[in-house]
Amino acid sequence: MRSGHFPSDTNDEISWQTLKQLLPFLFEYKYRVTFALLFLIVAKVASVSIPYVFGLAVDALNESDSTDLIIVPIALISMYGVLRLSNVLFGEIRDLLFGRVTERAMRRIGLSVFKHLHALDINFHLSRRTGGVARDIERGVSGVSFLLRFMVFNIVPVLLEVLFVTVIFFMQFSIYFVLIILTCIVSYIAWTAKATEWRTQFIRQANEADSKSNTTAVDSLLNYETVKYFNNEHYEADRYDLELAEWETARRKNRLSLFALNSGQAMIVAVAMVGMLLLAGFNVANGELSLGQFTMINGYIMQIFMPLNFFGFVYREMKGSMANIEKMFNLLKEQPSIHDAEDAKQLEFQQGEIEFDSVGFHYTPERSILNDLNLTIKAGSKVAFVGPSGAGKSTIMKLLYRFYDPTSGSIKVDGQDIKRVTQFSLRQKIGIVPQDTVLFNTTIGENIRYGNTEVSDVDVEQAVEHAFLRDFIAALPNGYDTMVGERGLKLSGGEKQRVAIARTILKGSPILIFDEATSSLDSHSERFIMQAIHQVARNHTTLIIAHRLSTIVDVDKIFVLDQGKVVEQGNHQELLEKQGHYARLWQAQLQEKLEEQEG
Repeated sequence: MRSGHFPSDTNDEISWQTLKQLLPFLFEYKYRVTFALLFLIVAKVASVSIPYVFGLAVDALNESDSTDLIIVPIALISMYGVLRLSNVLFGEIRDLLFGRVTERAMRRIGLSVFKHLHALDINFHLSRRTGGVARDIERGVSGVSFLLRFMVFNIVPVLLEVLFVTVIFFMQFSIYFVLIILTCIVSYIAWTAKATEWRTQFIRQANEADSKSNTTAVDSLLNYETVKYFNNEHYEADRYDLELAEWETARRKNRLSLFALNSGQAMIVAVAMVGMLLLAGFNVANGELSLGQFTMINGYIMQIFMPLNFFGFVYREMKGSMANIEKMFNLLKEQPSIHDAEDAKQLEFQQGEIEFDSVGFHYTPERSILNDLNLTIKAGSKVAFVGPSGAGKSTIMKLLYRFYDPTSGSIKVDGQDIKRVTQFSLRQKIGIVPQDTVLFNTTIGENIRYGNTEVSDVDVEQAVEHAFLRDFIAALPNGYDTMVGERGLKLSGGEKQRVAIARTILKGSPILIFDEATSSLDSHSERFIMQAIHQVARNHTTLIIAHRLSTIVDVDKIFVLDQGKVVEQGNHQELLEKQGHYARLWQAQLQEKLEEQEG
């Protein structure tokens, strides 16, 4: 399976392997499960005893002809009440014991999926559907709760109850009652299983349509400003309505198939109940059964077939839950293409020298991004990468951070191949300020502290000072407690960039990467950002991916990229004197600036 793509549901059958994946979570509290099962059995014994005792009470009342003999039916009726109470009480204790098992399983599975999603590589997250994935996890975790609770404490009780009642009928009454019960159960289960498997396709379609509509809604709301810029509210509404129409159609098919399933189940149960009551009535008329036994049989009929109807509901919902759980577990089947080597060691950071040795890279074989790239970045130096769009500047950052691995060659930090060290230890040493800074929808203080959640308030204030954010935060009515909005939309581009710099300072990494941090900012914001970068870059190995050449005139070395190769390198003055690629880029940007001023 290729990473980043969702498995297609090519088979309408649900793999029962799903149950095996749940067993470790179920038996984490094996003693609780054992006691819960014991209370389950006791509750069912009390349940099947209720009609029997009630029948004896009816016969005792029917035969009583004196006040003295009324004591026996009173005792039987009292026992009937005790059995009723025991059935409910033991059932509640059973649910109480198993509740923690279910809740812990939901917690463990939800956490496993969440951690696994963060462990997947960037390819998956570039192609994922955020709303759909969130919905899959939500339905899957809820499905776990239903499946564990109802499968263990409803399917098993129904089967036990049917077994106990069948034995009682076999021992107390005619074999014909047993045959009717067994025929009904076999027919009921066969119809339920067949019809439910048929319905599974509609459950899948409804879930898929629900995920798609949720994805569309989330995507549209996240891009609220873009929708407004192009007056596309009606287009978005029509697109969303189209997804909802698919959901409506799938739900209608689901509902009609449920009608067919329920009708078949009701017919089987009705025929069996009428058959058993007619047989019992015929036996009473012939004197083979007493009135109390007729009442007993009627009670057992209700006791068998009512749970059987519930069994049908549970089975249907269980299959639906398994479809949801399967979808969630499919996420766990996704495997990252970037992973630690078996013998990976911690990065032994020394000074921070970086070397690209004959590095080649492509996203697809048809389009090469980097070609035999060779360069060395000295420890503690500040270097910049420039070049036209598509030259491979940002790809260098992604390779160094191991979002991707080179298709050829190697990248070394202090002489250590980064593919031979753990990703965690490598990424600890690299701080990145991306071009598009996305903030969490929380306070500005929490967004800054995200760089290192364990630092003191003094450390945060120092980072804010170095990022030239102090005056801005001080001017906010709520200061550090100011909410930044979804994806930081309440802040300007320059303010978000300075927040990104502040939290990168808190991370404390010796290698820093600034990915076109000023490309979309005005001159005023750019000046603040460049001051912050110069402040932060001291005593660090610093890589700057630059669009505006005016921001990198003081770096130690500039690497000029074109078609995935370094075509020039040197400082600003040296490259101007060469009158090559860099000099042409410089002249072009000067001309643009003059035209802007004249305009």
